[in-house]
Amino acid sequence: MLDISNKTKTLRTAVAKGTLKLKNETIELIHQGKIPKGDPLTVAKVAAIQAAKNTSQILPYCHPLPVDYVGVEFEIGDAKIEVDVTVIAIYKTGVEMEALTAVSIALLTLYDMMKMLDEDMEILSVRLISKKGGESDFKTEFKQPLKAAVLVMSDSISSGKGSDESGKMIEARLMKEGVEVLDYKIIPDDTDMIKSTIINYADVMKLDLVITTGGTGFSPRDFSPEATSQIIEREIPGIPEVMRFYGQERTPYSMLSRGKAGIRGNTIMVNLPGSKKGVAESLDALFPGLLHAFKMLWMERH
Repeated sequence: MLDISNKTKTLRTAVAKGTLKLKNETIELIHQGKIPKGDPLTVAKVAAIQAAKNTSQILPYCHPLPVDYVGVEFEIGDAKIEVDVTVIAIYKTGVEMEALTAVSIALLTLYDMMKMLDEDMEILSVRLISKKGGESDFKTEFKQPLKAAVLVMSDSISSGKGSDESGKMIEARLMKEGVEVLDYKIIPDDTDMIKSTIINYADVMKLDLVITTGGTGFSPRDFSPEATSQIIEREIPGIPEVMRFYGQERTPYSMLSRGKAGIRGNTIMVNLPGSKKGVAESLDALFPGLLHAFKMLWMERH
């Protein structure tokens, strides 16, 4: 199976439809309750629900997931029965296979229960009608690329005693998200230098986004949150909250990060941890949702 451990949970919905062709005489037997095996619609509905909940047991590369809702509807027409299934879950991956499997099993159940009465039955189609809730639904498009800076705060790296990998990870992710990185700087853990650098990004360069890495821990030289708090005009508490929540599900140390996020003018700034793992997890937590913040900041429709 594919590794989806870095994905975040979202509300996922899928709708699938299928059609069974059968004789009108067979349909009349359904209405009269004369199908020898019992009510095919009731049994097919239960079968569809069971199939949706157990899709991963049938399809080897399908991830198991907690299904929150399965809706099954039947529409009897002229020489046909249509099955509509809606599946809802809050999870990391979509539920289209659950919906398609449920429709397929419902149709097969109908076929099985009436095959002795109608040898000409035919499953005409099984198709996906709609799906939503994946990352593509939360992509934010911009007429012009956002402009950003990456700021690495580290005494050891700035003095040449250490190598910078976290900052490069941030730069690569920003570029992947379509954000232009106009500046990339490594500075010591110095409060005044941190403040002056970020103020220049916001007030002079008028950048949209500043992402910092390092200085969010407990050491005497970890000043990033304090420096950020002194220069932002409005805090965005939800950003570090979601980063810590995301990280805490993967490591017990995420709660120790003191990173801040906030707004100065039209610039959003976010503190990330200094470790590669912390940065990678924080970036996965941030995107694509963070980009929507600019539509809000610019008071555009969102």
